[in-house]
Amino acid sequence: MRRRWVLGAVTLGSFMTYLDNNVQNVALPTIQRELGLTLAGLEWVTTAYILLFAGLMLAGGRLADLFGARRVFLGGLAVFTLASLVAGLATTGTMLIAARAVQGVGAALLTPAALALLSQVFPEPAERGRAVGIWSAAGALSMALGPVAGGFISESLHWSWIYLINVPIGAGALWVAHRSLPSAQIRVRHRLDLPGLAGSTVALFALTYALIEGPVAGWTAPVILGSFAVAALAAGVFLVVETRSDEPMIDLSLFRSRVFGGGLLSMGVWSFGVFGIYFFSALWLQNVLGFSPTQAGAAFVPMALLMAVVAVLSQRLAAAIGIGPAVALGLVLMAAAIFMLSGVGAGGGYGDVLPWFLLYGLGGGMLVPLTAAILGALPEGRGGVASGVLNVSREVFGLLGITVLGAILTSRQSGSGLAPLAAFLDAYQFTLVIAAAIVLAGVPVSLFALRRGRTRSLHAASEMAGSAN
Repeated sequence: MRRRWVLGAVTLGSFMTYLDNNVQNVALPTIQRELGLTLAGLEWVTTAYILLFAGLMLAGGRLADLFGARRVFLGGLAVFTLASLVAGLATTGTMLIAARAVQGVGAALLTPAALALLSQVFPEPAERGRAVGIWSAAGALSMALGPVAGGFISESLHWSWIYLINVPIGAGALWVAHRSLPSAQIRVRHRLDLPGLAGSTVALFALTYALIEGPVAGWTAPVILGSFAVAALAAGVFLVVETRSDEPMIDLSLFRSRVFGGGLLSMGVWSFGVFGIYFFSALWLQNVLGFSPTQAGAAFVPMALLMAVVAVLSQRLAAAIGIGPAVALGLVLMAAAIFMLSGVGAGGGYGDVLPWFLLYGLGGGMLVPLTAAILGALPEGRGGVASGVLNVSREVFGLLGITVLGAILTSRQSGSGLAPLAAFLDAYQFTLVIAAAIVLAGVPVSLFALRRGRTRSLHAASEMAGSAN
């Protein structure tokens, strides 16, 4: 029974962080008007959060391994909740942006610690798979509820409730977590590895900044090229430091494994598709089909709900046919749905879109066992940094989905010579075909990397590497 409370607390805390970003997007125009923000200032309301969240994710995972996942989870949850209160009470754009940055710090601590806790509390693979499925379903539900809730709040309440709603949720999660999380701290790290932390943080900050600002400033702008150069240099320093460290932040030998490396790549392809298609489909529903922002958000609800249900049940399918075939099948369904959406024209309605949204949700939910497989392949106590790596790959590939597909869409649209609406539709349909091909490329990767028997061998190899450290 206590483990159910642990699962509830971890899921509720993670759900709050996911919901926050999805709720906010619909209300950004209202926030801009009331706080008098410029377009650049409005962009930083979102960018400040993403930069700190992605940039500090590996650091959060290292802290969880060093000080214990329970302590870091509670600290991150408290930071996020308090920052949400400040964001809701913000009277200036500067105050809101600063609060959003602190929210990113809290999320960077909370998220990797949450998955590490699930690995500790549910050590048996089947139970851990079900727990990760429920945790993942919370993310899918946030996709369903966020835009609708954001639209309702922006139309019926003050925009501040987008952030203030986190306060009671966070307080409740803190109370449940404090009472239910195991007090014993599993620690396999004895020092912080400051050079490794510095290298990884600078690399992720620079890469995330370049991906966010590249479409606005231009990919050849000096600041963007400089950011990519800094990211590459910091990543190189990080790799050198980690190979020479007696207690590295990340055991780089894990990336030689088919399960770990291939699993992360498969998860990255999934994130590329989910983030990219979700972002541009929202624009398509409004610009082409004439949906209001709230209607566009509500259009994704059936897809996200199905994804949440399948996420809970997908472990059974993986147990029956194997993780590799289950993930490959999910990617095939996603690619098919994306391709079929490309055939819906300007005269289409929601009835033409819904079947492919549902197929997309079905395929997306089937990839959940991949998370449990990656975590289960690691030795006990290494879940913090592993969770950080997993979430960083999701975030970076998600940003790549938005930026790469956005660049393709913009280039196609500007060179089409059609009227604005027709040009957008043509570019959107072309971009969907490219996205479907990219998602489909993940199928052979998952079949090769996740075939039966590999997870066990990785676990043994990881334990040997861990004892050597």
